[in-house]
Amino acid sequence: MTSIKDVANLAGVAVGTVSRVINNSGAVKPKTRQKVEAAIEELNYFPNEVARNFKMQRSRMVALLLPSIWNPFFSELAYYIEDELDREGYKLMLCNSGGKPEKELYYLDMLRQNKVAGIVGITYNDIENNVSNDIPIVSIDRHFNKKITCVTSDNYEGGRLALRELVKAGARKPAFMGSVTSVFSETMNRREGFIHEAQALGIDYVIYEKPDPIVDNLAFIKEFLQKHGDADGIFAITDMLAASYIDQASKQGIRVPEDVKVIGYDGIQDSPYFHPILSTIRQPVEEMARMTIKLLYDKIEGIPLEKQVYRIPVVFRQGETT
Repeated sequence: MTSIKDVANLAGVAVGTVSRVINNSGAVKPKTRQKVEAAIEELNYFPNEVARNFKMQRSRMVALLLPSIWNPFFSELAYYIEDELDREGYKLMLCNSGGKPEKELYYLDMLRQNKVAGIVGITYNDIENNVSNDIPIVSIDRHFNKKITCVTSDNYEGGRLALRELVKAGARKPAFMGSVTSVFSETMNRREGFIHEAQALGIDYVIYEKPDPIVDNLAFIKEFLQKHGDADGIFAITDMLAASYIDQASKQGIRVPEDVKVIGYDGIQDSPYFHPILSTIRQPVEEMARMTIKLLYDKIEGIPLEKQVYRIPVVFRQGETT
């Protein structure tokens, strides 16, 4: 394995000079810096990040705790989070929990021991007692009793928007289809906004939900169709659930949007190659990701934040399902 001494020998400089180049600290002549950088490239040298962090007592690693990288919304969020971190010379550590509380607890313990600079957390499990402010942390969509900053989209307004758009498209008996988290998550406000707007407009509506996570989408949707087959408008809590409904409904001869109008939430389906293109409440994913990291930087530097919850507006994006 290549060491920092190998780089120093090849460049013809002292080990301390190589260290100053790597850490971008201290004065190094441009010509000397070029020799060191050339040696690093030739030897394909990668500094030992753990050792550097321990020595400098300043980590440049930020952990992202995700329920599932398979979910397109989380994947897009991770992309922009990594990009924003890279701009400031930070690196991303991805912790994919699969939504399992025991795995989330394992990661939190590991991250505390390895002294990461900060954590971005997305969890819908009851791990309140294991989350602390010892490490700077920003949560997405989830509220904790402790004073932990939360970034989210305006889920309540998203629910109101969805109901209005379904009614505008001709729905007379709209239904909300979703899951109930065991902890206070902002995602539950999608249902609340939907109910509020339906009641305000005097519209008959249906609420159909199961405890989160929904393990079997197919069984969930089949049961919904058996109980509420007369619903002519669907607002699904996520785009993925909306897509599953459309697929199963079509197999039962239900046409979208002729027989039933469908709206999802997230806005993950941007490509024109997907059909039908889903009507959806689009979350500002890039803005959420970049704001999250900028707030995390402030927490790392000890800068007080103006508020505890940051909500970003959403928009309705018309597709082919309404």
